[in-house]
Amino acid sequence: MTDVTSSKSTRRPHHWRHDLIELAALFTAVVVADTIAKTIVKGPDGPYLLVFSAIALIATAAFHTWWARRHSHAPPRTATAVPPTASASDDRTAETLLWRMRTTVDDAPGSLAALCTVLARLGVDILTLQTHPLTDGTVDEFLLRAPASLSADDLAREIEAAGGRDTWTERADAHDLVDTPTRVLGLAARTALDAAELPLALRQLLGRCTLHSVPAVSLTGRPTGEQAPVEGVLEETVMKLRDPSGGTLLIERPYLPFTPTEFARARALVELDARLGPRVPRSQDVLTLPEGNEITVRRADQRDRAAALAMHSRCSTRTLGLRYHGPVGDADRYLDHLLSPRFGRTLAVQTASGRLVALGHLLWDGDETEVALLVEDDWQRRGIGSELLGRLVAMAEEAGCESVYAVTQASNTGMVAAMRALNLPLDYQIEEGTLVITARLASTPRRSEQPQQARRSER
Repeated sequence: MTDVTSSKSTRRPHHWRHDLIELAALFTAVVVADTIAKTIVKGPDGPYLLVFSAIALIATAAFHTWWARRHSHAPPRTATAVPPTASASDDRTAETLLWRMRTTVDDAPGSLAALCTVLARLGVDILTLQTHPLTDGTVDEFLLRAPASLSADDLAREIEAAGGRDTWTERADAHDLVDTPTRVLGLAARTALDAAELPLALRQLLGRCTLHSVPAVSLTGRPTGEQAPVEGVLEETVMKLRDPSGGTLLIERPYLPFTPTEFARARALVELDARLGPRVPRSQDVLTLPEGNEITVRRADQRDRAAALAMHSRCSTRTLGLRYHGPVGDADRYLDHLLSPRFGRTLAVQTASGRLVALGHLLWDGDETEVALLVEDDWQRRGIGSELLGRLVAMAEEAGCESVYAVTQASNTGMVAAMRALNLPLDYQIEEGTLVITARLASTPRRSEQPQQARRSER
């Protein structure tokens, strides 16, 4: 905008007086020429008049040249300055904040215009606007760039004075600058590639919310009674959607009611997941352990249930007790839950012969994230657990998790050492022999340096 203004200021002004003088001079010259021509033909003093007319024309041309240089083609006296509005705009841009704001207005002409008028008066720039129709009004959702001196309370107060109600504001960042259709398409692409992405996609679509996957049958084999209808249920701050893998997806956002538009978008993502069926990325890494053995790390799902059960049968009672915090009699029921992509992601480690020797789980627990490991006895103390844990924590960071926690026993020195090897801030909580270690994901986790010479292969 500044460049356009500057280029306009350098154009020469157009004066109507200049055009009038040129027209008058042309008309006078024509009249004089006509008169002289008639006089020369009819009178004896023709030569003298011809000389007189030549002198008059020369004088007129000289006067015209002097006038034009003085009033029309004179160069500007001062250099073109940058308009003051440009510098003021730069100052405002340097001292602004991004806000997400949602408010409800009456579905009447002029309601949105009243909000825009107030925002303009406050010096607030509207970057994006979405409207969510309701039965008793319209929810307007804005992405705003506001002066840093304008507080959220002042903004909400002015909006409510202009007719808005139930106004909600939250600080935004550069990621919110992506328009909604582009963001929804990106989430749909992630969901199509990996079934475990659905819970994460729903969280990113709906903002800060809590998502629970309630199975149709509990771990003890009893029906839970949770089965949402095919069309789903919307109850203000609660959304229930039928899980394609069975059970119900329960989404809660107490601080802000869901709109019918958000409900339709969430249901569309779930329907996409149902149509595509079970899927998991097929990439895998081949690692060489210090003693020279090769292992393969890959994603696992419920199709690995039989191999996982066989591994459990080879584990000692102590190893299973450290993993599950007590005796395990129904490992198959636990594995149905743990290997389901709806509850998180699972990494499997297999030998060159294809035998499964370790499992690592990243579990979505509401708005928290849990990590859990199980390594077969004969393959412990080789760095496999540390390698799995580092990869799981990296996945949690990519998913936008703020922390991960591990539940184990205080005597499980291997798990404690693996958590410390992450080089992340740790919090410890001990209660009746149960140790909960929470790692805050404030820095990039480091994987164990024991397994080396990794190479990636695609199948």
